[in-house]
Amino acid sequence: MLKNKLSGSDHLYLQIAEGLEKMIHDEILKIGDKLPSVRMLSEEYGISMGTAFQAYYYLEGKGLIESRPKSGYYVRFNQKRFPALPATPKPETLNGSISVDEMVTIVFKKMSTADITNLATAAPAMELLPTAKLNKSVVHAFRTSPTSCIQYEDIQGNMELRKQVARLAFNWGGKINANDVVITGGCMEALSLSLQAVTRPGDTVAIECPTFFGIFQVMQSLGLNVVEIPTDPITGIDLNYFESAIKKQNIKACVFVPSFNNPLGCCMPDENKKALVQLITKHRIPLIEDDIYGELYFSHHRPRCCKTYDTEGWVLYCSSISKSLAPGYRIGWTIPGRFREQLVRLKMRHTITGVTITQVAMAHFLSMGRFDYHLKKLRSALHTQQLRYVQGILDYFPADTKVSRPQGGFVLWLELNKKVNSFQLYQEAMKYQVSIAPGRIFAMRDQYSHYLRIGYGRPWNDEVERGIRILGSLVKKLAK
Repeated sequence: MLKNKLSGSDHLYLQIAEGLEKMIHDEILKIGDKLPSVRMLSEEYGISMGTAFQAYYYLEGKGLIESRPKSGYYVRFNQKRFPALPATPKPETLNGSISVDEMVTIVFKKMSTADITNLATAAPAMELLPTAKLNKSVVHAFRTSPTSCIQYEDIQGNMELRKQVARLAFNWGGKINANDVVITGGCMEALSLSLQAVTRPGDTVAIECPTFFGIFQVMQSLGLNVVEIPTDPITGIDLNYFESAIKKQNIKACVFVPSFNNPLGCCMPDENKKALVQLITKHRIPLIEDDIYGELYFSHHRPRCCKTYDTEGWVLYCSSISKSLAPGYRIGWTIPGRFREQLVRLKMRHTITGVTITQVAMAHFLSMGRFDYHLKKLRSALHTQQLRYVQGILDYFPADTKVSRPQGGFVLWLELNKKVNSFQLYQEAMKYQVSIAPGRIFAMRDQYSHYLRIGYGRPWNDEVERGIRILGSLVKKLAK
C-alpha cells in the first residue's frame, strides 16, 4: 500500500478514496484483490475508523469495491474494463418510413409518465436537486420585490442575475460584465436567437454529428441548410474535416457543443478549442457554443470554453441552469459578443422579456453561494451513477456492445450489433415500460439506426437495474 501525503484541500476520506481509486485504475490493486481492513487503513493514514469507513463507502457507491460479509472489502471493477468505443460512421442515404420529427414525438411524448422507467432523457433526477433551497429563494423574491415580481423585467434580463452569470464565467476563464449577458428562456431560446442573429434562411450551418436532435430541429424551423461534421467520441469535432468543409462550402455559422456533447459525452481538449476559435476568427464565421453541460465535469478542473479564447467576439456563448439546477425555471443566457445588439432586438420582437419571479429567485440563489456547493454534490453523484450504469450494461448487454466514456454530462452512447434497430428496440422496451432514445434521432442522415442513448441522471436502484436488464435481454433477442 502506498501511503499518500494528505493535504487540507479536500475531505480526508475523499483524498484517501481517490488515492485508492487511482491504484485500482493503474491495476496496482486488481479486480478480486482484498483491500486493507478498516482498522489497518485507519492506522496507516492516521485517521479515525469513521473516516476510513467513509472512504470505503465512497468507493463502494461508485461500484469500484464491494463488501463481503465477514471477509472485508474487495476490488470489484476497473474503468479499464470499459467496452470499446462506438464508431463514427460516414453519412448514408436517408431512408425509412418514419421521419426523425415523428420519432422524436413518439419517444418523448411519454417522458413524464410516472410508470415509465425513463432512460431516454438527459436531465437530473428530482432527488439530486436542491428543491427546498430553491423554494426559499422564490419566497425571498416575493417578499423583497417592491412589485411582488409582477412587473416586466429588463429586456436584457434581471441585472442582478446577469451579474451572477458574469461571476460564473470566471470558472471557465471568462472576463465579462453584466452588460455582456442576455438572459433567455432556457438554452434553446439562446441558441435560436443566436442563429437568427447571424444567419438568414437558406444559409449553411455546420453542426456536430451526432448531436442533440433539438439543434437541427431549430435549423429546419429557420430554413437553414446543414453540414454535419464527424465527431470523435473522445476529442470532439474533426477540425481537419471542418476546415476542409469551410473551403468547399459557404458556411455562414457553426453550432457546436465542445464540452460533453450530447449524445457522445466527448470534450474537446482545450488546445483544440483554441484552434477552433482561431479557425472561425480567421474565416469570420460565428461560432454558437452550447455549453449547457460545461459545469458537469468529472475531473478536478472545469474545462475551458471556446469563449475563453475569443478575443474578437465571434463566439456566441449559450448556457442555462436547466441541466444543473432547475429545468422548469427556463432560465438560460447568451454572451453574444459582437452580435449583442442584433440579439437583443430579436429578443424584443419575440418575447420582449423573460419571467420576473424565476430570474429574481435565481439571482438570489446564486448570490448565496449555494450553486457551487450543489454542483460539487451533483458532479459526484453523476460520476458514480455513470460507473454503475456502465457496469450494468457490461453485466446484461451482449459482449459486442460498445459504450462511450463521457467525462461529464448525463448520457451514454451505445453502439449495438448492426442487426439491432434501436427504434424497434424502443418499441419492444416500451411494452415493459422502459424508455430509451434511439440513435436515429441524433443525426440528419440514417447512420445511427443501431445506436442508442441512455441517460444516467437517475440514481442507480432496483428499477433502473430492471430496465437495463430488460434492454440487454431485448438486444440479445433482436441480434439473433
